[in-house]
Amino acid sequence: MSRIFDLIIRGGEVVNHAGRGLADVGITEGRIAEIGGLTGADAGEVFDATGLTILPGVIDTQVHFREPGLEWKEDLETGSRAAVLGGVVAVFEMPNTEPTTTDPDALADKLARARGRMHCDHAFYVGGTHENAKFLGELERLPGCCGIKVFMGASTGTLLVQDDEGVEQVLRHVNRRAAFHSEDEYRLAARRPLARTGDWTSHEEVRDAASALESTHRLVRIARKLGKRIHVLHVTTAEEMAFLSEHKDVASVEVTPQHLTLTAPEAYERLKGFAQMNPPIRGAAHQAGLWWGVQSGVADVLGSDHAPHTREEKARPYPASPSGMPGVQTLLPIMLTHVAEGRLTLERLVDLTSHGAQRLFGMARKGRLAVGYDADLTLVDLKARKTIRHQDMASRVGWTPFDGFEAKGWPMATIIRGRIVMRDGDVVAAGQGEPVRFSETLAQSL
Repeated sequence: MSRIFDLIIRGGEVVNHAGRGLADVGITEGRIAEIGGLTGADAGEVFDATGLTILPGVIDTQVHFREPGLEWKEDLETGSRAAVLGGVVAVFEMPNTEPTTTDPDALADKLARARGRMHCDHAFYVGGTHENAKFLGELERLPGCCGIKVFMGASTGTLLVQDDEGVEQVLRHVNRRAAFHSEDEYRLAARRPLARTGDWTSHEEVRDAASALESTHRLVRIARKLGKRIHVLHVTTAEEMAFLSEHKDVASVEVTPQHLTLTAPEAYERLKGFAQMNPPIRGAAHQAGLWWGVQSGVADVLGSDHAPHTREEKARPYPASPSGMPGVQTLLPIMLTHVAEGRLTLERLVDLTSHGAQRLFGMARKGRLAVGYDADLTLVDLKARKTIRHQDMASRVGWTPFDGFEAKGWPMATIIRGRIVMRDGDVVAAGQGEPVRFSETLAQSL
């Protein structure tokens, strides 16, 4: 009697814990049931993956989808559409919306907004503040929460926790890994007069490398004192990467495709406000330090830091222009290009885009292409050559800093829990995203 699956992915090259090799993937009830030669098996649906490479589903652990309150920039539907078109199966979304995500009602509101509208699976950070610090142990255990996010710099209002006492109070009350935007707000404030009107090259001077390094030194000292786990987002300096390599017991590290690809001052001269983000795009020496972190294993995950602003907002003369750029749709094509050009292996990319997220955040049944796990798969054509263009971006803002970039490798299908969501550049199963579950809070999510 032949085996019967709901879906078989046939004839592709699988990249997973076992290495790389041709194999079929059999999927039943949304989970991977078998990997290997399934020639004699039947299925309700068969996907011919001949010539394609099958990766564990890409997870983007830092996006800003702007809803509620800033929907003219992005919303949960458009942001998640960009995600699945880019091969991303799940996203962790940030709390700096209006209102901010700092209490149970705000988190529940985001989950309700996502239901039936988001195309990928999702979880939401709760923002840590001076005001809610003592409640964070409860907030981080709510269903749909991926953890606590703290802005030590580059934020306004209650989300800014710039002082050591405030950071310590946050970390005292959390038990899961907490994520930090690590820039020293005191140094940033002192250096703001260095901004030259209309000159985006001065952005890197205002937010200099010392602003990041000093903050990260402070953060690691507090985490070590309290024995807490921290996640340092969008690391941008060679010195930070070297420092964090000595503190891997408490600190994990995120890098972004933007910082690995764009360099100052060229990016600012060419793109002007479209190259502006926090922490800033830096020079080649810092970028080399980031690549050292990727190649040596210090970096744990890739996040896009997808943070869109409209063209009109970006056109304001510096420093009136806002920081942030879209990136969830281009994360994989940019990084596949780096693979094609020999800067990292495909296996290392898989570690950064799926295994790392599963390992750091304890995603339940996600982040691995293995039997028993959710059938989250990203199918790519490593031989495809395609130019990234503004007009192909699904983000509401309709632009990308990588317009004109010749990508070497392209996502051809996004499969989430056994459902084909994107195929050949079209979203074919809309609004089916579900909240991500986490091992540390399973009782709350069942």
